[in-house]
Parts: sequence; C-alpha cells; structure tokens
Amino acid sequence: MPFGCLTLGEKKDYNNPSEVTDKYDLGQIVKSEEFCEIFRAKDKNTLKMFTCKKFLKKDGRKVRKAAKNEILILKMVKHPNILQLVEVYETRKEYFLFLELATGREVFDWILDQGYYSERDTSNVVRQVLEAVAYLHSLNIVHRNLKLENLVYFNRLKHSKIVISDFHLAKLETGLIKDPCGTPEYLAPEVVGRQRYGMPVDCWALGVIMYILLSGNPPFYDETDDDDYENHDKNLFRKILAGDYEFDSPYWDDISESAKGLVTRMMEVDQDQRLTAQEAINHEWISGNAASNKNIKDNVCAQIEKNFAKAKWKKAVRVTTMMKRLRAPEKGADSGTTGPAVATSPAAGEPAPAPADPQAPSDPSAAPAAAAPEGEPAAVTEPPAEMEAVAYDVTPQAAAEVTAPPEEEASSAEAPVESPAPEEVDLLSRCNGEAPTPLQPAAGAGDEQG
Repeated sequence: MPFGCLTLGEKKDYNNPSEVTDKYDLGQIVKSEEFCEIFRAKDKNTLKMFTCKKFLKKDGRKVRKAAKNEILILKMVKHPNILQLVEVYETRKEYFLFLELATGREVFDWILDQGYYSERDTSNVVRQVLEAVAYLHSLNIVHRNLKLENLVYFNRLKHSKIVISDFHLAKLETGLIKDPCGTPEYLAPEVVGRQRYGMPVDCWALGVIMYILLSGNPPFYDETDDDDYENHDKNLFRKILAGDYEFDSPYWDDISESAKGLVTRMMEVDQDQRLTAQEAINHEWISGNAASNKNIKDNVCAQIEKNFAKAKWKKAVRVTTMMKRLRAPEKGADSGTTGPAVATSPAAGEPAPAPADPQAPSDPSAAPAAAAPEGEPAAVTEPPAEMEAVAYDVTPQAAAEVTAPPEEEASSAEAPVESPAPEEVDLLSRCNGEAPTPLQPAAGAGDEQG
C-alpha cells in the first residue's frame, strides 16, 4: 500500500501518520542532511532495524522534488551493492523512506583497522562498486555523487560487502544532463567545464576513488592557504580540466603498472575515451590476477592521516555556493544551445597549473575535459568565469551537499576548524598502531552524507 500511493497520475491516497508510528519506533535524529532528517527505526513486530529518511514537504519544492526523485530511483533498483528501499509512506506533510540499515564502517575506517592492506583489497572494493555502477548504467541511471563517504560496509563481518548509499542526486539519463552537481574534488572535467554530461562522470569519480585508495592522496590538490577558497577552487578546477595529476614517488613506487593503467583509463579527460564501468570490470586489475598482494598499508595509512583526517572536503558551504551559482547561467541557455560557453585558454598572466604534490593536505578530485555535446571536442583549460567566482563569500563550515540548502540549515552548519574532530584523533591513533576505539553510533548533523 505505501508504494501504491506514489504512482504518477493517480489520485493521492495519503498515509495517516499513525501508520508509520504504529509499525515503527523512530529513534532520535542520527543526522540532518540537506533535504531530510535521518533516523534509525525499529520494526515493532520483527525488531529489525532500518534507516528512515524523513522529508518535510513544507521545506519547499526542492525538498519535495528530491524525495520523489530518490523514491523513483530506488524503486527501480535491486542490487546487492546498493542499499535497498524497503518501504515508503507519504502523508500530507511528509515522505518517509525506510531503507536497509548498513552497520559497517566507511572504507577509510576499514583500511586503518587492517594489519595488512594490498592492491587486491582495493581491487575487491572497486570491483563491487563498479558492478553496482554498471548495473545503474544499464538502467540509464547516473549516480552523480560517488565518493568515499558514500561507500560503506554493509555489516561488521570480515567479508562484508560494500554498498552505495545516498541517491538523492541520482538521475535518469533521458539525454545529456546539463545541471552541474556533485562534490568538487570528484567532479569530472565535463561538469567543471559546463559541458553536458552523462554516465562517464561516475566512472571518473571511481577513478578518483581508486587513486585515493591506492595512495592515500587525492589526485588533485592545491597548495593555496586553506582559507583562501577563491584561489583554491580556481586552481583545483584548472587542474581537473587539464587532467593535471601524477603518480608521485614514493607513494606510487610500490603500485603495479596495471593499477596505474586502469586509473589513467578511468580518468581520461575526454569522456568519449574514458572506460565504461563494464569495460573497467573486464580489466585485468579487476577481473584478472594483476593486482599486487604487497602490503601497502603503512604508506596509505600515513597519507590518509595527513590528507583526510581533517575532513577538509566536508567544508561544503563552498560546494553549495559553487553549485548554486554554477546553475544560474543555465537560465538563458535553454533556448537551443547545448554546450556552455567556456574559456579555451588560460587568462593572460596566469601561471600554468603546478604539478601535483599529494603531500599537501587537500581535496580529492577528478580530471578529464569532456567533448562538447554536439560532437566537437572542447579544449577546456580554464574554468568558466561563473565557476571562478564561486568561493568569494564562503566561510569554513562543515557538511557536504550539492544544491544550496535552506538558509537556516546553512547557518547552523558552522563548525570550528581548528580543533580535530573525534574521528580525526581516532585516525591518528590507529595509524600509530594503537588499538582502534569502538565505533560509536552515527550522530551529528555535520557528518558525511548518506
């Protein structure tokens, strides 16, 4: 019954709020996201635990649209590496989505707790995500927000599977997509360059994920001062557009040529030359025996500690500001033009991008400059002007989503940057060989998304 009330074109048959509370015990809010609140819910009959996402209709059209989109997408998919939608209720004031509950750790946490970590472990993680992405692409679904924070272990068993979460930005590809969204450090060049885009953006993001898992470093970073968001974003986007990343020594010295080759093919600047998810699955590093079994844990752990413990990429007010402004020029672009106007050469007097140095703490990102939608390749080496202006008025705040949240949410997202978060201290202690602290239940509105 709960699913039936959402069929398009039918007269609404709203659920009574008591139908939700009669079946489920909703605990306290685990975290607040851009469009919804997340609870842990217990089925009163079976005592089984679920994740509940509650969207309030009064919060506006964008919230209602996000809820409907996530419901539409999740009702289409059934795959072992995707968190499954269990039940949906729509009342006159809310949408309630009940999903499987993943109780395992994020991938970073898993790596840090291992005594032995090799390319084969990375290959196993990447293979599972590739299989889920290939399945989504077979249904013409683009996830658009693949990142390490959205990959979690389903449970705490030794051989737990990886699952992808957070589908509120996923989109059915009925043609090339024009609205930019995603997390900056994982954005494909075609998104940065305001090109129309499609499924290749997911493969690019997976290339970024693979790069980080093998080295502990982001492929793209900028040495600009942490608080200089204006220049940081400009330089980050230039590097993404140019595909300016390297397999730096000593971090990549012990990594196989096969692994480097797959990263390179998944991070092709030209989206038409980029491997598809299925082609990547067929690569020898994923499906063959090319992945090395050498222990790379110490090197990777040290770099994770250096680059990601501060969770710099979660300071996302600049993300939401960027995406909001990035969409604005599209208002005049709906009249037949299919490609955005972008600069094709660096501005006079501006230095060329510096070679990547993963030692600097920074953000992970992706790098191919995509072909123009009408078939003519666009040699994009400079981010569009509207993209350069993004970070002028931002402040260091935590949480990372893509479309601009309501003002009251944005103002409440501030978090001090100076003192390390509890999870940062945990990362440092585990990298130094100390016993891992017990994993606490997720709590806090500023944590990673979904």
